[in-house]
Amino acid sequence: MAVDIHSAEGRVIRQLIPLSTLPFNKFEELCGLVEIEQAEEGDYLFRYGEDRNDLIYLIDGSVTLQTDELTIETIKAGGTSARFALAHQIPRKVNALADSRIRFLRLSADMIRAAQEPPYEETESYMIVDDVEENDDWMTTLLKSPVFRALPPANLQKILMGLQEVRFNPGDVIVRQGDVGDYYYIVKKGQCLVSRKPAPNAKDIKLAQLGNQDTFGEDALISGEPRNVSITALTEVSLLRLAKEAFITLIKTPTLKYVDYYEMQDLVAKGADLIDVREPDEYRRGHLPLSINVPFYSLRMQIKTLNRQHPIVVVCQSGRMSATAAFILLRHKFNALILNGGLDQIDPGQLKTASSFPIDDGVETSNFIDTTGSEPQPVSSLPATTQASFAESSSLQDDTVRMRRLLQQLKTKYNILDAEKKALEMKYLALAKYTEALKAELAELKKPR
Repeated sequence: MAVDIHSAEGRVIRQLIPLSTLPFNKFEELCGLVEIEQAEEGDYLFRYGEDRNDLIYLIDGSVTLQTDELTIETIKAGGTSARFALAHQIPRKVNALADSRIRFLRLSADMIRAAQEPPYEETESYMIVDDVEENDDWMTTLLKSPVFRALPPANLQKILMGLQEVRFNPGDVIVRQGDVGDYYYIVKKGQCLVSRKPAPNAKDIKLAQLGNQDTFGEDALISGEPRNVSITALTEVSLLRLAKEAFITLIKTPTLKYVDYYEMQDLVAKGADLIDVREPDEYRRGHLPLSINVPFYSLRMQIKTLNRQHPIVVVCQSGRMSATAAFILLRHKFNALILNGGLDQIDPGQLKTASSFPIDDGVETSNFIDTTGSEPQPVSSLPATTQASFAESSSLQDDTVRMRRLLQQLKTKYNILDAEKKALEMKYLALAKYTEALKAELAELKKPR
């Protein structure tokens, strides 16, 4: 009998991974094809060495995973481990033995693949996991993230098993600016303050506040640079943290995508946006044609100005800052790629320096690969009687293309400048408050003792 999606069993199945990420109509269709099976105490669900490509999920009871000589783990229905298929490696590395009468779901890997294809447009309504208990909100949020949804189930299972819960009291410094990055954090419960010192002896400037299900700490892990902000507990805080090595192996490496210079050219020619995340003065000294400068420090504030419909190739000097920027963009559902090795791997002759007119004029488009795949025929090779008319029509077409590109660049530049203006206004207010505090301290020092 098919599974009723509105039953208690249906709600349990909806929380299984990767079923929790399926669109509702695909999940409903899959439930119409499966049945809940039973096994008695002492029955084997599978044995070591079997190569049948099934995914088995425990719905009720408990199962022991064991070898001939020792017990590896006991999985109980309702636990975190039960959200994943039992020892899903093929061929099987262990035996799975029922500890009592159990109920379980058997799915073929082909069935899962069919339910996940074709690709679908991601919306919040597709990502709902029904009836998740409050203490599992952090896990649901984790699975909703585009970064984590793209990871293999085996990686997700290792991540969840590798998370450690740590607690802090109000006022405790969780992450200190300038320290080496060691963990990636998820806020399970509580409130934290994000702050930064513009100079070693300056006062902290408050930047943001983090709450339940927010994450932090990935910037330093990806870039290898020291922590660029401090995180302080405002309330009693419960955090889940993942060690740097696990973050790099299980999240960073399978998530980030790199392209070389020629692949980048091809993508830009086909409509991708090229974003340079270096500081403005570095950008002015030399940058790729058609690139737009969005400094890394303002990227999060300018997310809304970027177009999710276009792929984005991120560029910096070495590629390290680009990796961090791409991870941020991926978290916000952009298709982001990284120029491998950054500008350090490119002939300086390919770079453009700043001109008196701040927006690229599009003349450099000839540097990019022709999307038709054919080489344009030089005008000089055409018959003399047609050269004049060709030149006129070609000039009009080129002008139209250039004007359209210039208009798009102007619109993008306007949005970026508007976001930078707001960021500078926030910095001005913070500096004004700092100045007033310094004046007050100076006035106190000048008072007669």
